Amino acid sequence: MDKLVVEGGHRLEGSVRVCGAKNAVLPVLAASLLTDQSLLIPNAPRLSDVRTMLAVLGELGCATERTEEGAVSVQAPSDLTSHAGWEYVRRMRGSVCILGPLLARTGQAQVSLPGGCVFGVRPIDAHLRGFEALGAKVRIEHGYVVAEAPKGGLRGAELFLGTAFGSTVLGTANVMMAATLAKGRTVIHGAACEPEVEDLGRCLIAMGAKIEGLGSPRVVVEGVESLNGATWNVIPDRIEAGTYLIAGAMTGGRVRVEGCRSEHLSVLTERLRDAHVPLEVGADWLETQEYDPREPAQRPRATDVTTHAYPGFPTDLQAQWMALMTMADGISVITERIYPDRYMHLPELARLGAEIRRQESTAIVRGTNRLSGAPVTASDLRASAALVLAGLVADGETNIHRVYHIDRGYERIEERLRPMGAVIRREKDEEGV
Repeated sequence: MDKLVVEGGHRLEGSVRVCGAKNAVLPVLAASLLTDQSLLIPNAPRLSDVRTMLAVLGELGCATERTEEGAVSVQAPSDLTSHAGWEYVRRMRGSVCILGPLLARTGQAQVSLPGGCVFGVRPIDAHLRGFEALGAKVRIEHGYVVAEAPKGGLRGAELFLGTAFGSTVLGTANVMMAATLAKGRTVIHGAACEPEVEDLGRCLIAMGAKIEGLGSPRVVVEGVESLNGATWNVIPDRIEAGTYLIAGAMTGGRVRVEGCRSEHLSVLTERLRDAHVPLEVGADWLETQEYDPREPAQRPRATDVTTHAYPGFPTDLQAQWMALMTMADGISVITERIYPDRYMHLPELARLGAEIRRQESTAIVRGTNRLSGAPVTASDLRASAALVLAGLVADGETNIHRVYHIDRGYERIEERLRPMGAVIRREKDEEGV
């Protein structure tokens, strides 16, 4: 097991290029199950979640390969296995998106209930309701989702996928993939509008699917007999881009985030402007400008944020934003509407000197002009990123344990930060925390 050691107090300067989006590549990889032809992803990020998904696909009988240049190819066999066991699926919630393709292609699916991050209950009821609307019989048995299509295959239907917390991203992806091979027309109301869902839909269209309404709450899928292979570059990772932009804001350096889509982060750039963080925005880049966040007159201003489904403030940037607000001038209020229990980073930020109080789904942050390094433990992917950001500005050294979480969503984050001036290294964690 590894840990990251961060020496704080060094301003970041330079540029960093964004990788392919983790939350886009996982469902695109699952879409390879819809055809027996090859699907090639030239810009698949080198993440542990991608390795896990490739292992899941390999267990199903797919041939998978990653080239030295970083491209990933997947080819599912004609006689695809429909059973995905606990060993790999338990490691990652995103693996649940193999359910829809398996059900559509083979007429049945037995997939272990997924694992992943630990910040509260994240049910897949909407996925299962969607499959049932398409005619499948679904049950939970011995820790597995067991789904069976009716004789003659799935049937198009009109259905609603909204939940108490808004639209379901993976649920929309799952049902949309299943509907591509269903007989007739499927209309999904309450569909997620996230860029990653739209990207999946465009990949499916490149494979021969007929889909309209991508990026809107109403998606229409006309089923086809079969799909083909394709080559698909997934969209840039907006959460990775936002994380590095916040790193520039916290350290006060000129940090240019390249290869992103700035329109996917408009809500973040607006909140940064509200916080008086100087920045410039281009079509495919974002750049923080040099300033001194420790000077009383230049400290970021406290800013209230509430997470919402896209195009609202992303829940996956909530922890990183909280790290920035720990050094803001004033009191910030952060409300989590997507996953109300996503606050496991609070006590770890407090170990670094942050002043945070939680009231149910809201965190109240009183900014301080000084954080101090300490040993901390990462609880999940985005909490890990927040601790790295806080370590960049804390006095002294911060040891971040259990960084296998961060490897799920960031390509060797220490190697991306060091060229910009961060003093950060990866070490074996002898304490075994």
